[in-house]
Amino acid sequence: MTKSLDESLSFFKDKVSDSIKAKKPILVTTHIDCDGLTSGSIITKALIRAGANCTVRTSKEFSKKVVESFKTDSRDFHIVTDLGGGFASDLDQTLGDNWVVLDHHQISEEETDYQNVINAWKYDIDGGIEICAGGMAFLASMALDERNSDLSAIAVVSALGDRQDQGERKSFVGKNFEIANIAKEEGTVDIDLDLLLVGRETRSLPDALAFTSHPFIEGLTWNREACLSLLNSSGINLKEGGRWRVPAELNEDEKKQVIEAITKFTSGKNATEIMSELIGYTYTFPREDKRSFLRDGREFSTMLNSCGRINRSGVGMAICMGDRNKILREGETILTEYRKMIREYMSILTNERWRISESDTCIMINGDDIVPETMTGTISSLIAGAPKNSGKIVILRTKCEENTVKFSSRKSFGCKSKINLSELMRTGAEKFDGIGGGHNAAAGAKITKDKLDGFLNYLEINVINVSNSGSSQ
Repeated sequence: MTKSLDESLSFFKDKVSDSIKAKKPILVTTHIDCDGLTSGSIITKALIRAGANCTVRTSKEFSKKVVESFKTDSRDFHIVTDLGGGFASDLDQTLGDNWVVLDHHQISEEETDYQNVINAWKYDIDGGIEICAGGMAFLASMALDERNSDLSAIAVVSALGDRQDQGERKSFVGKNFEIANIAKEEGTVDIDLDLLLVGRETRSLPDALAFTSHPFIEGLTWNREACLSLLNSSGINLKEGGRWRVPAELNEDEKKQVIEAITKFTSGKNATEIMSELIGYTYTFPREDKRSFLRDGREFSTMLNSCGRINRSGVGMAICMGDRNKILREGETILTEYRKMIREYMSILTNERWRISESDTCIMINGDDIVPETMTGTISSLIAGAPKNSGKIVILRTKCEENTVKFSSRKSFGCKSKINLSELMRTGAEKFDGIGGGHNAAAGAKITKDKLDGFLNYLEINVINVSNSGSSQ
């Protein structure tokens, strides 16, 4: 029988406490994306505070090969965060009772029977919008010691990185809402209604408006000159002492002036809908320096994603655990490089039209030799976010090492399909001896290259030929 969340967290505390008392070394294994780096950092910091002898490492995926590596590892107890779904049986056979998985990805019914699996879905918590791995790690850290409440700020970053700000006006719901309020009470996060412009703390006002693609504003998005002209006409000062001002520096009156200018510009072009998307909740970290990319929660999450995606996970984890100065400058350089890479990949995919095939319900993209496997999620999300792809399912694939192929799937804005991408990818991958899973609206899979034609046929039957009101077979 499945235990309650509180019982499972108590179990976690007992297992960890016993390991610390017995001086058993602990290994934390986590994913490379924002949620992975934050969850790994949260639990590692909590373990260090508790006096544990622990090490943390990242992995771009979880597989039987990773489980096998635990056999020869010198650490006696293993904690897996943001990974491990579908491998409870393997972990049990390899490690006995010396492991725990903290996760939020959808799992099979059999997985819920393992007490060592502490997964949101086991407790009727929607791991897609109510809590992510960072949140689960935070709850586990609080079970160890309530003084770990200050780690709630990093859990907020994890939820933003996993785009779980799905409530009204980009607010949080469920456990995320509770965790964000703990951070607010701690004084580590300020939550306000504000303009949702990209780079609130770091980008000049014209750049911030131009790079904001949610909502997409025809004539402004990706058009810096038009944005500069509009902002000049609004009457606000764009510079201060020769330096470009950033959105976070606008006062209330100036924000109203910007809103009025955009409303006038979008008149007759879904103005009401655009303005409702442009104003929402922001998450500011007041203890970080002004104009730092760590001060805005969404920018913080983007920086962490960039570290993981270009194999610099250690930098992101160090920043999460409090390292600043030199390591912070490294993070900024990585973020700049990451954004440049994204622009290059998107440009090639846009220009090489043969790579893209579309149906009424789906867009298939071939990213072979262009998109590295660590960037498939980022690129598929960007493609899904383009207004012209609204309502469709996006599936991107790319070649990987060891003759494998990775797939990343996303539901675009306005997609009404009843297909559960997690089930689609997991079931399909298993049919072809691969691995897959994720969430209802975002999931991935990995198969060997020799099974590619079969897997593509499976997708055609279950996605491309299924109407938007259908479900996977």
